[in-house]
This record gives sequence, structure tokens and C-alpha cells, in this order.
Amino acid sequence: MSLEFTSSEMMSITAARALNNDMTCFVGIGLPSEAANLARLTHAPDITLIYESGTLQTRPDVLPLSIGDGELCESALTTVSVPEMFRYWLQGGHISVGFLGTAQIDRFANLNTTLIGDYREPKVRLPGGGGAPEIATNAKEVFITVKHSKRTFVKDVDFVTTVGFGRDGKARDNVPNIGKGPTVVITDLCILKPDPETKELVVTSLHPGVTRDDVIEATGWEIRFADQLDTTPEPTAQELEVLRDLKARTKAHHSGQ
Repeated sequence: MSLEFTSSEMMSITAARALNNDMTCFVGIGLPSEAANLARLTHAPDITLIYESGTLQTRPDVLPLSIGDGELCESALTTVSVPEMFRYWLQGGHISVGFLGTAQIDRFANLNTTLIGDYREPKVRLPGGGGAPEIATNAKEVFITVKHSKRTFVKDVDFVTTVGFGRDGKARDNVPNIGKGPTVVITDLCILKPDPETKELVVTSLHPGVTRDDVIEATGWEIRFADQLDTTPEPTAQELEVLRDLKARTKAHHSGQ
């Protein structure tokens, strides 16, 4: 009997599965945090989660609202200074994967969290890069999770806050001292990975019930599909139960219930 689940649950569970027990993960707030903690509570109990505020081996009972949420410090093995976090842990090459979200992403996995529209007269100002530019530069690889829509998946981002592979897909070529960049993008419709040659994002797996047309209609460029197109495995009952419990605890905690 097939389980009922939402597209958002499918996205978070698929993103969580991308992580494994041996990783040290620099976690972004929001969807990346949800996926990383789901992984910790299911198949990767010994994964090391690190947040920008300096918390190491964090094991929050509820999802944090921000990097300054007290839950992170209270549940961490230890907390170090932000300079140590970036200089030693990140720039020192100790981060297996950086897990990021974004407001816009383009075909070469460049991320925009700065503004929408013209830089001098933006329609919307966004929170900015935070630690994402450093994470994407120095982590050994980068995972991205974001909801799929034409507003988010654009041919060219309005501003490159965080470099994926640059405007032409070649920004990381012959630069030996940085990580390999984005290796997977997980949305509520599909999984995308960069083409080994061009670095343009290619759909490699469709989530259950999603069609090629669904992805085409939600993407702002002429999206390509892999020759061997997979179907993402459905969530298990355990994964759904743990995710729903985590979100329910988080809602109750932050609403003061």
C-alpha cells in the first residue's frame, strides 16, 4: 500500500538521504536544516552538524529559527568563535558538505540571496549571503535544496551571491584550492546534477507522480534530462513519522505551546 506524502516531505526526505553517517555538514537554516536533522534522526545518527554561529556536533530537538537560536548552542558538543569556525573548520578543509538553500538558482547552480531585479533599483532586497559564499567555496562539495518554480529556477540569476560554476560554467576550472562545488540539487519535483562537461544542471531523477512537463513548466530555461532518468524512491513510513514529529515539535516549541 502506497503511503500518502506531500511534495515538500518528498523533497526533505530525499535531501536527507543524500547525507551519510561519516559526513561533517555545514548546515544552512530552513530546508537544509530540516533535511540534515532528519538524516541525523534516521539513517545517519553520527553525522556531525555544524552551524555558522560556531556550534559543533549540534543535536537540536527542534529546528532552529536562525543560526543564533539557543537550541543550537544548548545541544552542541561545543561552541567555538565564528572566526575559528570559518578559518579552521571551513577554510581548513574539514567540511565534507555544505548544505544550502536559495531564493534564485540558475542553470550553472549559481545562487542569489541578495536581491531581485536591478542592483541599483531592486524589486526586493533579500537577506544576503551570510556564510554561503564561503561554504560553497571551501566545502568539499555542496548540496542545494529548494522548491521548484520559474521564479526560483531562472536562466541567469539577478545577482551571483554564491558561485556554483559561474556565468559560463567555468568558474571552478583550474582553481585547485576550492571544493568541487554543487554536486546535487534536490527540489520538490526532481533531483538535478551538473553535467560533467558543461556543468549545466540536468534532471537525473523525477519524484513519484512528477512528469517531465511538470519540471519543464517550473524551470526558467530549456531544462535537459538525463538519458537514464530514474524515479526517486518514495518515503518510508519511518521517514515520514520522524519528519512529521520533528516539525510538530518545532511548531509547538516556537509557538510557546
